[in-house]
Amino acid sequence: MNFNCVAECLDCGNRALYTPISPGCPECGSLWREARYDYPDLGRSLPEWVRDRPFDMWRYRELLPILKPLPSLSMGEGGTPLIKADNFGMMLGCTNLYIKDERQNPTSSFKDRQAALGVVALKEAGINEMVIASTGNVAIAYSAHAARAGIKVWAFLTSLVPPEKMREVAIYGAQVVKVTASYDQVKKVAAEFARQRNIYLEAGARTIPSVESMKTIAFEISEQLTELSSNNVKGKDNVRQNWRTPDWYFQSVSGGLGPLGVQKGFMELLQMGLTDRLPGMAIIQAEGCSPMVTAWKKGLDIAEPITSPRTHITTLATGDPGRTYSLLAQRIRSSGGGLFESVTDEETFRTIHILAKMEGLSIEPAAAVSFAGLIKLVRAGAIDPADTIVINCTGHTMPIEKMILGDGWSKNVAVTKSSVMETPQEGLLSAFNRISSDRYPKILVVDDVPDARRLIRRIFQSQGDFSIVEASNGREAIDLARLEQPNLIILDLMMPEIDGFGVLDVLKANPETAQIPVIVVTAKELTGEENELLRGRIHSLMQKGHFLSDEFMEEINTLVG
Repeated sequence: MNFNCVAECLDCGNRALYTPISPGCPECGSLWREARYDYPDLGRSLPEWVRDRPFDMWRYRELLPILKPLPSLSMGEGGTPLIKADNFGMMLGCTNLYIKDERQNPTSSFKDRQAALGVVALKEAGINEMVIASTGNVAIAYSAHAARAGIKVWAFLTSLVPPEKMREVAIYGAQVVKVTASYDQVKKVAAEFARQRNIYLEAGARTIPSVESMKTIAFEISEQLTELSSNNVKGKDNVRQNWRTPDWYFQSVSGGLGPLGVQKGFMELLQMGLTDRLPGMAIIQAEGCSPMVTAWKKGLDIAEPITSPRTHITTLATGDPGRTYSLLAQRIRSSGGGLFESVTDEETFRTIHILAKMEGLSIEPAAAVSFAGLIKLVRAGAIDPADTIVINCTGHTMPIEKMILGDGWSKNVAVTKSSVMETPQEGLLSAFNRISSDRYPKILVVDDVPDARRLIRRIFQSQGDFSIVEASNGREAIDLARLEQPNLIILDLMMPEIDGFGVLDVLKANPETAQIPVIVVTAKELTGEENELLRGRIHSLMQKGHFLSDEFMEEINTLVG
């Protein structure tokens, strides 16, 4: 393996070389080991080394547990874009919100990093067959990368994994074993299969390459934020020694491998002297299977397993995160920043629509959980809107048609009834219990700021099929209200020529427009006299930068009654 890398046992502290053939500690046998490097030396050299390398995960090769990358196996993993979320950020009042778009990896998820590094490590060790248990994306990624490397994959999947994901695993030639059981039980079945046949087992957070692959996300984010800031600095050096970190990093989790690795990456940047602080880690779970969140809020060091997950987001249904939670919680507490939170399936599905219609991003439910978590935490006041926030958009997979595979592409295994996971209840509430566009088909938005009009338009578009009419000043608003006869008016107060107060005076004096409901949305702090001028003439008053899309729509929804 990498001559700069040694594996340190988290139980006895022993340091030794790592190889996939002998993953355990030679001193005590523990499988919980982590890679360590010469951080002071790498901190002096890394910025210069990476300067002219391609922007992918292999640019950090000296901090990976392999001898060298194998370009012939690479499919372009890593180097994903960091997208400024202007519309979503404006909706939340967060001015520095970025999305790390991991959908741009070869199989459309961040698990490509794990598979790419894992496959190279296996090739170097001469291993040509492996077993993996998965809820979807990691099996897809490993099957693709292993196919390129000529490695046979046995993919054990719970029967609750969406069939589209199972078919995608199969199309790469992996042997799919569909197990009627919970994911935690599937892991046990896979481990026993690997033991009996003496086949290499990919063990997630206990597998050094898996953890190391995820830290490349942290390295890339820091480089990208640094580049964004240096673009605004005249006379910048060609090589910057000080890299930036966000104030918050958000990720949805199942077992917790992703944030464990990302957290390690940020810690290594600090150890190398390339950054001066750690970001807060916001770890978000589906409410129907959130053992980490429950343990965190109870102040526990060990998560209590959930034996019957009750979420339709099956790819996040890991009921027993084991030691991964303990490590994450311990490191978050010692770093002084971070939290665990959960969101409902309904909040998640609603957020999928919001992201698609406001940012043009189509994401899977497992990725949407983190975005829904941000909405929840901003509403609760747990996140400073001025903070720099990065959300990991973990994945979006495309379905594989049944006809491509034919019959017999999977093997079925049934576990005893007593251990089968309880199926989530049917009848999930509609993700959009919102105002009907039939009741308010036409809405007039009045604001002299184009970005504000765009934000309000996109909020309505994310909620239903509304017809939106826009006015950029008070005089235009009066004319359009008379001509278009909208069913609702969203009105800004501070505008040139005729302000919102003047618009209200004219509208209320005209019998044709007097009964149109008006919601005032303004950044102005109103005086007592101004509040009195609005009393009885508007439906409600909302402050710009302090409302979220669902709060806005709930306010409008009261008009339906």
